[in-house]
Amino acid sequence: MEPKQVFDIFAQICKVPRPSKHEEKISQWLQDFAAQHGIECVADEAMNVIMRVPATPGYENHKGVILQAHMDMVCEKNGDVTHDFMTDPIETYVDGGWLKAKGTTLGADDGIGIAMALAAITDKELAHPAIECLFTVDEETGLTGAMKLQDGMLNHKRLINLDSEDDGQIFIGCAGGIDTLAKMHYQGEGLEAKGERIAIRLSVTGLMGGHSGDDINKGRANANQILVWFLARLWPQTEVQLASIQGGNLRNAIAREAEAVIAIPMAFKEQIRIEWNHFVAQMEGVFGEVEKEMRLELETCDMPQTFIPTDKAYRLIMALCECPHGMIAMSKEMPGLVETSTNLASIKMRDGYIEINTSQRSSIESSKHHLKWAVEQALAMACDEVTHGDGYPGWAPNPKSELLEVVKKSYVDLFKADPQVLAIHAGLECGLFLEKYPYLDMVSFGPQMVGVHSPQERLSIPSTERCYKWLRQTLQSL
Repeated sequence: MEPKQVFDIFAQICKVPRPSKHEEKISQWLQDFAAQHGIECVADEAMNVIMRVPATPGYENHKGVILQAHMDMVCEKNGDVTHDFMTDPIETYVDGGWLKAKGTTLGADDGIGIAMALAAITDKELAHPAIECLFTVDEETGLTGAMKLQDGMLNHKRLINLDSEDDGQIFIGCAGGIDTLAKMHYQGEGLEAKGERIAIRLSVTGLMGGHSGDDINKGRANANQILVWFLARLWPQTEVQLASIQGGNLRNAIAREAEAVIAIPMAFKEQIRIEWNHFVAQMEGVFGEVEKEMRLELETCDMPQTFIPTDKAYRLIMALCECPHGMIAMSKEMPGLVETSTNLASIKMRDGYIEINTSQRSSIESSKHHLKWAVEQALAMACDEVTHGDGYPGWAPNPKSELLEVVKKSYVDLFKADPQVLAIHAGLECGLFLEKYPYLDMVSFGPQMVGVHSPQERLSIPSTERCYKWLRQTLQSL
Protein backbone atom coordinates (compact mmCIF):
# COMPACT_ATOMS: atom_id res chain seq x y z
CA MET A 1 0.00 0.00 0.00
CA GLU A 2 1.49 3.28 -1.12
CA PRO A 3 2.28 5.85 0.06
CA LYS A 4 3.62 3.74 2.91
CA GLN A 5 4.17 6.62 5.34
CA VAL A 6 0.56 7.79 4.93
CA PHE A 7 -0.99 4.36 5.49
CA ASP A 8 1.37 3.60 8.39
CA ILE A 9 0.19 6.75 10.17
CA PHE A 10 -3.46 6.03 9.33
CA ALA A 11 -3.07 2.52 10.80
CA GLN A 12 -1.92 4.11 14.05
CA ILE A 13 -4.84 6.54 14.01
CA CYS A 14 -7.28 3.62 13.58
CA LYS A 15 -6.12 2.25 16.95
CA VAL A 16 -7.10 5.45 18.79
CA PRO A 17 -10.80 5.89 19.75
CA ARG A 18 -12.08 9.23 18.48
CA PRO A 19 -15.89 9.59 18.50
CA SER A 20 -17.18 13.12 18.10
CA LYS A 21 -17.10 14.98 21.43
CA HIS A 22 -14.68 12.39 22.82
CA GLU A 23 -11.39 13.40 21.20
CA GLU A 24 -9.25 13.31 24.35
CA LYS A 25 -7.22 10.30 23.24
CA ILE A 26 -6.61 11.39 19.64
CA SER A 27 -5.73 14.93 20.74
CA GLN A 28 -3.13 13.51 23.14
CA TRP A 29 -1.89 11.09 20.47
CA LEU A 30 -1.28 14.01 18.10
CA GLN A 31 0.64 15.90 20.80
CA ASP A 32 2.74 12.80 21.49
CA PHE A 33 3.40 12.42 17.73
CA ALA A 34 4.68 16.00 17.59
CA ALA A 35 6.92 15.44 20.60
CA GLN A 36 8.40 12.26 19.09
CA HIS A 37 9.30 14.16 15.91
CA GLY A 38 10.52 17.36 17.58
CA ILE A 39 7.66 19.44 16.15
CA GLU A 40 6.39 22.58 17.88
CA CYS A 41 2.85 21.86 19.08
CA VAL A 42 0.12 23.55 21.11
CA ALA A 43 -3.38 22.45 22.12
CA ASP A 44 -6.11 24.96 22.94
CA GLU A 45 -8.92 24.68 25.49
CA ALA A 46 -11.17 22.92 22.96
CA MET A 47 -8.44 20.25 22.38
CA ASN A 48 -7.69 21.51 18.86
CA VAL A 49 -4.05 20.79 18.03
CA ILE A 50 -1.78 23.14 16.07
CA MET A 51 1.65 21.98 14.88
CA ARG A 52 4.19 24.41 13.41
CA VAL A 53 6.99 23.32 11.09
CA PRO A 54 9.57 25.79 9.72
CA ALA A 55 10.31 26.13 6.03
CA THR A 56 12.96 23.90 4.52
CA PRO A 57 16.20 25.66 3.48
CA GLY A 58 15.59 27.90 0.48
CA TYR A 59 11.87 28.31 1.21
CA GLU A 60 12.19 30.69 4.18
CA ASN A 61 10.93 33.72 2.22
CA HIS A 62 7.92 31.95 0.73
CA LYS A 63 4.47 32.49 2.21
CA GLY A 64 3.44 29.70 4.57
CA VAL A 65 0.42 27.41 4.34
CA ILE A 66 -2.00 25.71 6.76
CA LEU A 67 -2.94 22.03 6.35
CA GLN A 68 -6.24 21.32 8.08
CA ALA A 69 -8.22 18.18 8.96
CA HIS A 70 -10.54 17.09 11.78
CA MET A 71 -9.88 14.46 14.45
CA ASP A 72 -13.32 13.00 15.10
CA MET A 73 -15.12 10.31 13.11
CA VAL A 74 -18.73 9.28 12.56
CA CYS A 75 -19.36 6.14 14.63
CA GLU A 76 -21.82 3.89 12.77
CA LYS A 77 -21.93 0.10 12.82
CA ASN A 78 -24.13 -2.66 11.50
CA GLY A 79 -26.74 -3.97 13.90
CA ASP A 80 -25.09 -7.41 14.16
CA VAL A 81 -21.62 -6.03 14.96
CA THR A 82 -20.27 -5.81 18.51
CA HIS A 83 -18.00 -2.77 18.68
CA ASP A 84 -17.43 -0.08 21.31
CA PHE A 85 -16.19 3.07 19.59
CA MET A 86 -15.05 4.48 22.95
CA THR A 87 -12.52 1.69 23.48
CA ASP A 88 -12.12 -0.58 20.45
CA PRO A 89 -9.77 0.00 17.49
CA ILE A 90 -11.17 0.12 13.97
CA GLU A 91 -10.48 -3.21 12.27
CA THR A 92 -9.45 -2.61 8.67
CA TYR A 93 -8.91 -4.87 5.69
CA VAL A 94 -8.05 -4.52 2.01
CA ASP A 95 -10.58 -5.48 -0.65
CA GLY A 96 -9.07 -5.03 -4.10
CA GLY A 97 -8.11 -1.38 -4.41
CA TRP A 98 -10.14 -0.33 -1.37
CA LEU A 99 -9.45 -0.08 2.35
CA LYS A 100 -12.53 -0.99 4.42
CA ALA A 101 -13.56 -1.62 8.03
CA LYS A 102 -15.22 -4.73 9.45
CA GLY A 103 -18.84 -3.74 9.96
CA THR A 104 -18.16 -0.16 11.10
CA THR A 105 -17.31 3.20 9.64
CA LEU A 106 -13.66 3.36 8.60
CA GLY A 107 -12.90 6.87 9.85
CA ALA A 108 -10.98 7.84 6.73
CA ASP A 109 -13.25 10.87 7.06
CA ASP A 110 -11.06 12.53 8.17
CA GLY A 111 -8.32 10.31 9.54
CA ILE A 112 -6.69 10.07 6.13
CA GLY A 113 -6.50 13.87 6.00
CA ILE A 114 -4.59 13.86 9.29
CA ALA A 115 -2.34 11.07 8.01
CA MET A 116 -1.44 12.96 4.81
CA ALA A 117 -0.68 16.15 6.73
CA LEU A 118 1.54 14.33 9.24
CA ALA A 119 3.30 12.42 6.47
CA ALA A 120 4.04 15.70 4.69
CA ILE A 121 5.55 17.48 7.70
CA THR A 122 7.74 14.48 8.57
CA ASP A 123 8.82 13.81 4.96
CA LYS A 124 12.56 14.53 4.92
CA GLU A 125 12.66 14.66 1.12
CA LEU A 126 9.84 17.22 0.74
CA ALA A 127 10.82 20.86 0.22
CA HIS A 128 8.12 23.23 1.46
CA PRO A 129 7.39 26.67 2.94
CA ALA A 130 6.52 27.04 6.61
CA ILE A 131 3.55 24.81 7.48
CA GLU A 132 0.98 24.92 10.23
CA CYS A 133 -1.19 21.83 10.78
CA LEU A 134 -4.56 22.53 12.33
CA PHE A 135 -6.44 19.49 13.62
CA THR A 136 -9.90 20.32 14.97
CA VAL A 137 -12.37 18.47 17.19
CA ASP A 138 -16.06 17.71 16.80
CA GLU A 139 -16.43 18.56 13.13
CA GLU A 140 -19.07 15.91 12.55
CA THR A 141 -21.59 16.85 15.24
CA GLY A 142 -21.26 20.57 15.74
CA LEU A 143 -18.09 22.07 14.22
CA THR A 144 -17.21 22.90 17.82
CA GLY A 145 -13.46 22.94 17.29
CA ALA A 146 -13.67 25.43 14.43
CA MET A 147 -16.14 27.58 16.38
CA LYS A 148 -13.89 27.69 19.46
CA LEU A 149 -10.66 28.33 17.57
CA GLN A 150 -9.30 31.55 19.02
CA ASP A 151 -8.08 34.56 17.08
CA GLY A 152 -4.34 34.69 16.64
CA MET A 153 -3.78 30.92 16.64
CA LEU A 154 -3.03 30.79 12.91
CA ASN A 155 -0.15 32.69 11.33
CA HIS A 156 -0.47 31.96 7.62
CA LYS A 157 -2.95 33.22 5.02
CA ARG A 158 -3.37 30.13 2.86
CA LEU A 159 -5.23 27.01 3.95
CA ILE A 160 -5.63 23.57 2.36
CA ASN A 161 -8.54 21.63 3.85
CA LEU A 162 -7.98 17.86 3.51
CA ASP A 163 -11.59 16.83 4.16
CA SER A 164 -12.95 16.19 0.66
CA GLU A 165 -13.85 12.81 -0.79
CA ASP A 166 -13.68 12.95 -4.58
CA ASP A 167 -10.68 12.11 -6.74
CA GLY A 168 -9.38 14.91 -8.95
CA GLN A 169 -11.73 17.54 -7.60
CA ILE A 170 -10.96 20.86 -5.90
CA PHE A 171 -13.67 22.38 -3.74
CA ILE A 172 -13.83 26.14 -3.29
CA GLY A 173 -17.19 26.50 -1.51
CA CYS A 174 -19.61 24.62 0.74
CA ALA A 175 -23.11 24.80 2.14
CA GLY A 176 -24.05 26.23 5.50
CA GLY A 177 -26.21 24.22 7.86
CA ILE A 178 -28.41 24.22 10.94
CA ASP A 179 -29.79 21.40 13.10
CA THR A 180 -33.26 21.10 14.59
CA LEU A 181 -34.10 19.11 17.72
CA ALA A 182 -37.70 18.30 18.65
CA LYS A 183 -39.09 16.55 21.73
CA MET A 184 -42.50 15.05 22.39
CA HIS A 185 -43.05 14.41 26.10
CA TYR A 186 -45.66 11.85 27.12
CA GLN A 187 -46.86 9.73 30.00
CA GLY A 188 -46.90 6.03 29.10
CA GLU A 189 -50.16 4.13 29.44
CA GLY A 190 -51.23 0.50 29.47
CA LEU A 191 -52.82 -1.61 26.78
CA GLU A 192 -56.33 -0.50 25.86
CA ALA A 193 -58.98 -3.06 26.89
CA LYS A 194 -60.63 -3.52 23.51
CA GLY A 195 -60.56 -7.22 22.91
CA GLU A 196 -57.67 -9.54 22.28
CA ARG A 197 -54.58 -7.87 20.81
CA ILE A 198 -51.29 -8.90 19.28
CA ALA A 199 -47.90 -7.12 19.29
CA ILE A 200 -46.10 -6.58 15.99
CA ARG A 201 -42.54 -5.43 15.33
CA LEU A 202 -41.93 -3.57 12.05
CA SER A 203 -38.34 -3.07 10.93
CA VAL A 204 -36.47 -1.46 8.04
CA THR A 205 -32.82 -2.50 7.68
CA GLY A 206 -30.09 -2.92 5.08
CA LEU A 207 -30.30 0.56 3.55
CA MET A 208 -27.22 2.29 2.15
CA GLY A 209 -27.50 5.42 4.30
CA GLY A 210 -24.55 7.69 3.71
CA HIS A 211 -23.62 11.34 4.10
CA SER A 212 -26.64 13.61 4.52
CA GLY A 213 -25.00 16.24 2.32
CA ASP A 214 -22.96 14.42 -0.30
CA ASP A 215 -25.44 11.54 -0.81
CA ILE A 216 -28.78 13.31 -0.32
CA ASN A 217 -29.54 13.51 -4.07
CA LYS A 218 -28.66 9.91 -4.95
CA GLY A 219 -32.12 8.44 -4.55
CA ARG A 220 -31.38 6.55 -1.35
CA ALA A 221 -34.16 5.60 1.03
CA ASN A 222 -34.52 6.93 4.56
CA ALA A 223 -35.53 4.19 7.01
CA ASN A 224 -37.42 6.64 9.23
CA GLN A 225 -39.52 7.82 6.31
CA ILE A 226 -40.38 4.31 5.14
CA LEU A 227 -41.47 3.27 8.61
CA VAL A 228 -43.75 6.26 9.25
CA TRP A 229 -45.23 5.99 5.75
CA PHE A 230 -46.52 2.53 6.62
CA LEU A 231 -47.75 3.56 10.07
CA ALA A 232 -49.63 6.51 8.58
CA ARG A 233 -51.18 4.17 6.03
CA LEU A 234 -52.14 1.69 8.75
CA TRP A 235 -53.59 4.12 11.28
CA PRO A 236 -57.02 4.85 9.71
CA GLN A 237 -57.73 1.15 9.14
CA THR A 238 -57.64 -0.19 12.70
CA GLU A 239 -57.12 0.69 16.36
CA VAL A 240 -53.32 0.90 16.51
CA GLN A 241 -51.36 1.49 19.68
CA LEU A 242 -47.72 2.56 19.33
CA ALA A 243 -45.32 1.24 21.98
CA SER A 244 -42.02 2.40 20.52
CA ILE A 245 -40.46 3.93 17.43
CA GLN A 246 -36.83 4.63 16.75
CA GLY A 247 -34.50 4.91 13.79
CA GLY A 248 -31.35 6.53 12.52
CA ASN A 249 -28.44 7.65 14.61
CA LEU A 250 -26.43 10.74 13.66
CA ARG A 251 -27.73 14.06 12.32
CA ASN A 252 -25.37 13.98 9.33
CA ALA A 253 -26.12 10.41 8.26
CA ILE A 254 -29.13 9.21 6.28
CA ALA A 255 -31.06 6.75 8.45
CA ARG A 256 -30.24 3.14 7.50
CA GLU A 257 -32.38 1.30 10.06
CA ALA A 258 -35.67 1.95 11.88
CA GLU A 259 -38.06 -0.08 14.03
CA ALA A 260 -41.48 0.28 15.63
CA VAL A 261 -43.52 -1.94 17.95
CA ILE A 262 -47.30 -1.69 17.78
CA ALA A 263 -50.34 -3.49 19.17
CA ILE A 264 -53.37 -4.24 16.97
CA PRO A 265 -56.60 -6.21 17.34
CA MET A 266 -56.03 -9.93 16.78
CA ALA A 267 -58.74 -9.85 14.11
CA PHE A 268 -56.54 -7.56 12.02
CA LYS A 269 -53.53 -9.93 12.07
CA GLU A 270 -53.90 -11.30 8.54
CA GLN A 271 -54.94 -8.00 7.03
CA ILE A 272 -51.84 -6.24 8.33
CA ARG A 273 -49.65 -8.91 6.74
CA ILE A 274 -51.40 -8.33 3.41
CA GLU A 275 -51.03 -4.56 3.79
CA TRP A 276 -47.35 -4.99 4.67
CA ASN A 277 -46.66 -7.21 1.66
CA HIS A 278 -48.29 -4.66 -0.66
CA PHE A 279 -46.25 -1.89 0.96
CA VAL A 280 -42.99 -3.85 0.65
CA ALA A 281 -43.64 -4.39 -3.05
CA GLN A 282 -44.26 -0.68 -3.50
CA MET A 283 -41.05 0.28 -1.70
CA GLU A 284 -39.08 -2.19 -3.80
CA GLY A 285 -40.54 -0.55 -6.87
CA VAL A 286 -39.49 2.90 -5.65
CA PHE A 287 -36.04 2.11 -4.22
CA GLY A 288 -35.12 -1.35 -5.49
CA GLU A 289 -32.65 -0.17 -8.11
CA VAL A 290 -30.67 1.77 -5.49
CA GLU A 291 -31.30 -0.16 -2.27
CA LYS A 292 -30.23 -3.68 -3.26
CA GLU A 293 -29.95 -4.90 0.36
CA MET A 294 -33.16 -3.32 1.69
CA ARG A 295 -35.07 -5.55 4.12
CA LEU A 296 -38.57 -4.77 5.39
CA GLU A 297 -39.73 -7.26 8.01
CA LEU A 298 -42.89 -7.83 10.08
CA GLU A 299 -42.95 -10.25 13.01
CA THR A 300 -44.94 -10.89 16.16
CA CYS A 301 -43.25 -10.06 19.46
CA ASP A 302 -43.89 -9.93 23.20
CA MET A 303 -46.57 -7.49 24.27
CA PRO A 304 -45.02 -4.27 25.67
CA GLN A 305 -46.04 -3.00 29.10
CA THR A 306 -46.55 0.63 28.15
CA PHE A 307 -47.67 2.57 25.10
CA ILE A 308 -47.62 6.16 23.84
CA PRO A 309 -51.07 7.73 24.32
CA THR A 310 -53.03 7.18 21.12
CA ASP A 311 -53.71 10.84 20.34
CA LYS A 312 -50.04 11.77 20.82
CA ALA A 313 -48.88 8.77 18.78
CA TYR A 314 -51.17 9.73 15.91
CA ARG A 315 -49.94 13.33 15.89
CA LEU A 316 -46.34 12.08 15.99
CA ILE A 317 -46.79 9.86 12.94
CA MET A 318 -48.54 12.64 11.01
CA ALA A 319 -45.83 15.16 11.98
CA LEU A 320 -43.07 12.81 10.83
CA CYS A 321 -44.90 12.27 7.55
CA GLU A 322 -45.14 16.03 7.05
CA CYS A 323 -41.50 16.66 7.99
CA PRO A 324 -39.54 17.30 4.76
CA HIS A 325 -36.60 15.10 3.87
CA GLY A 326 -34.21 14.99 0.94
CA MET A 327 -33.12 17.34 -1.80
CA ILE A 328 -35.21 20.51 -1.93
CA ALA A 329 -33.49 22.55 -4.67
CA MET A 330 -30.56 22.40 -7.08
CA SER A 331 -28.15 25.27 -7.59
CA LYS A 332 -28.82 27.61 -10.49
CA GLU A 333 -25.22 28.88 -10.54
CA MET A 334 -23.35 25.56 -10.40
CA PRO A 335 -24.94 22.74 -12.43
CA GLY A 336 -25.12 19.46 -10.56
CA LEU A 337 -24.75 21.02 -7.10
CA VAL A 338 -27.49 20.51 -4.53
CA GLU A 339 -28.45 23.94 -3.21
CA THR A 340 -30.83 23.07 -0.36
CA SER A 341 -31.70 19.84 1.48
CA THR A 342 -32.85 18.43 4.79
CA ASN A 343 -32.31 15.11 6.56
CA LEU A 344 -34.81 13.40 8.88
CA ALA A 345 -31.87 11.97 10.74
CA SER A 346 -33.07 10.17 13.85
CA ILE A 347 -36.04 9.26 16.05
CA LYS A 348 -34.98 8.16 19.53
CA MET A 349 -36.92 6.89 22.54
CA ARG A 350 -35.84 8.64 25.74
CA ASP A 351 -37.12 8.43 29.30
CA GLY A 352 -40.50 10.14 29.08
CA TYR A 353 -40.10 11.67 25.64
CA ILE A 354 -39.29 11.00 21.99
CA GLU A 355 -36.44 12.97 20.43
CA ILE A 356 -36.29 13.85 16.71
CA ASN A 357 -33.17 15.22 15.03
CA THR A 358 -33.05 16.84 11.61
CA SER A 359 -30.30 18.67 9.71
CA GLN A 360 -30.85 21.42 7.13
CA ARG A 361 -28.25 22.55 4.57
CA SER A 362 -28.16 25.28 1.95
CA SER A 363 -25.64 27.39 0.10
CA ILE A 364 -28.20 30.23 0.37
CA GLU A 365 -28.50 31.54 3.92
CA SER A 366 -32.17 32.55 3.65
CA SER A 367 -33.16 29.16 2.20
CA LYS A 368 -31.48 27.42 5.13
CA HIS A 369 -33.66 29.35 7.57
CA HIS A 370 -36.86 28.98 5.52
CA LEU A 371 -36.36 25.21 5.56
CA LYS A 372 -35.63 25.28 9.28
CA TRP A 373 -38.98 26.95 9.89
CA ALA A 374 -40.80 24.45 7.64
CA VAL A 375 -39.33 21.58 9.66
CA GLU A 376 -40.31 23.35 12.89
CA GLN A 377 -43.91 23.80 11.75
CA ALA A 378 -44.22 20.14 10.77
CA LEU A 379 -42.76 18.77 14.00
CA ALA A 380 -44.73 21.22 16.15
CA MET A 381 -47.86 19.26 15.20
CA ALA A 382 -46.77 16.70 17.80
CA CYS A 383 -43.79 18.05 19.71
CA ASP A 384 -44.03 20.42 22.66
CA GLU A 385 -40.41 21.51 22.31
CA VAL A 386 -38.63 22.44 19.05
CA THR A 387 -35.21 24.12 19.14
CA HIS A 388 -32.55 24.99 16.56
CA GLY A 389 -28.77 24.89 16.84
CA ASP A 390 -26.52 27.86 16.23
CA GLY A 391 -25.81 26.67 12.71
CA TYR A 392 -22.72 27.37 10.69
CA PRO A 393 -22.06 29.59 7.68
CA GLY A 394 -21.38 28.50 4.14
CA TRP A 395 -18.14 29.18 2.29
CA ALA A 396 -18.64 31.43 -0.74
CA PRO A 397 -16.52 30.34 -3.75
CA ASN A 398 -13.59 32.50 -4.87
CA PRO A 399 -12.76 31.43 -8.44
CA LYS A 400 -9.92 34.02 -8.55
CA SER A 401 -8.03 32.41 -5.67
CA GLU A 402 -4.21 32.43 -6.07
CA LEU A 403 -3.99 29.20 -4.07
CA LEU A 404 -6.50 27.59 -6.41
CA GLU A 405 -4.28 28.34 -9.40
CA VAL A 406 -1.27 26.70 -7.73
CA VAL A 407 -3.26 23.61 -6.77
CA LYS A 408 -4.74 23.32 -10.29
CA LYS A 409 -1.31 23.67 -11.94
CA SER A 410 0.19 21.07 -9.58
CA TYR A 411 -2.49 18.59 -10.63
CA VAL A 412 -1.98 19.28 -14.35
CA ASP A 413 1.81 18.97 -14.02
CA LEU A 414 1.44 15.58 -12.34
CA PHE A 415 -1.45 13.95 -14.19
CA LYS A 416 -1.65 15.87 -17.52
CA ALA A 417 -5.36 16.51 -17.01
CA ASP A 418 -7.47 19.32 -15.58
CA PRO A 419 -9.04 18.85 -12.15
CA GLN A 420 -12.66 19.76 -11.59
CA VAL A 421 -13.34 22.91 -9.58
CA LEU A 422 -16.58 22.64 -7.60
CA ALA A 423 -18.55 23.60 -4.53
CA ILE A 424 -19.85 20.89 -2.19
CA HIS A 425 -23.23 20.50 -0.50
CA ALA A 426 -21.65 19.04 2.61
CA GLY A 427 -20.49 21.33 5.40
CA LEU A 428 -16.80 22.13 5.79
CA GLU A 429 -15.11 24.10 8.53
CA CYS A 430 -13.83 26.67 6.05
CA GLY A 431 -16.81 29.01 6.48
CA LEU A 432 -16.11 29.26 10.21
CA PHE A 433 -12.41 29.88 9.64
CA LEU A 434 -13.32 32.81 7.38
CA GLU A 435 -15.35 34.42 10.16
CA LYS A 436 -12.23 34.69 12.33
CA TYR A 437 -9.61 34.95 9.58
CA PRO A 438 -11.40 36.75 6.71
CA TYR A 439 -8.20 37.06 4.68
CA LEU A 440 -7.73 33.28 4.29
CA ASP A 441 -7.29 31.91 0.76
CA MET A 442 -8.64 28.34 0.90
CA VAL A 443 -9.19 25.20 -1.16
CA SER A 444 -10.20 21.66 -0.23
CA PHE A 445 -9.27 18.32 -1.79
CA GLY A 446 -8.83 14.71 -0.75
CA PRO A 447 -8.75 11.09 -1.95
CA GLN A 448 -11.76 9.12 -3.21
CA MET A 449 -14.06 7.78 -0.51
CA VAL A 450 -17.42 6.06 -0.89
CA GLY A 451 -20.15 5.42 1.68
CA VAL A 452 -18.83 7.81 4.32
CA HIS A 453 -20.86 8.06 7.53
CA SER A 454 -21.95 4.44 7.08
CA PRO A 455 -20.40 0.99 7.60
CA GLN A 456 -20.01 0.85 3.81
CA GLU A 457 -17.32 3.55 4.01
CA ARG A 458 -14.28 2.69 1.92
CA LEU A 459 -11.12 4.50 0.86
CA SER A 460 -9.50 4.13 -2.56
CA ILE A 461 -5.87 3.12 -2.16
CA PRO A 462 -4.74 4.28 -5.64
CA SER A 463 -6.56 7.60 -5.16
CA THR A 464 -4.82 8.12 -1.82
CA GLU A 465 -1.47 7.69 -3.55
CA ARG A 466 -2.42 10.22 -6.24
CA CYS A 467 -3.76 12.67 -3.67
CA TYR A 468 -0.62 12.57 -1.56
CA LYS A 469 1.54 13.14 -4.64
CA TRP A 470 -0.73 16.10 -5.43
CA LEU A 471 -0.29 17.51 -1.93
CA ARG A 472 3.50 17.13 -2.11
CA GLN A 473 3.62 18.80 -5.54
CA THR A 474 1.47 21.65 -4.26
CA LEU A 475 3.67 22.27 -1.21
CA GLN A 476 6.79 22.27 -3.37
CA SER A 477 5.15 24.63 -5.85
CA LEU A 478 4.15 27.03 -3.08
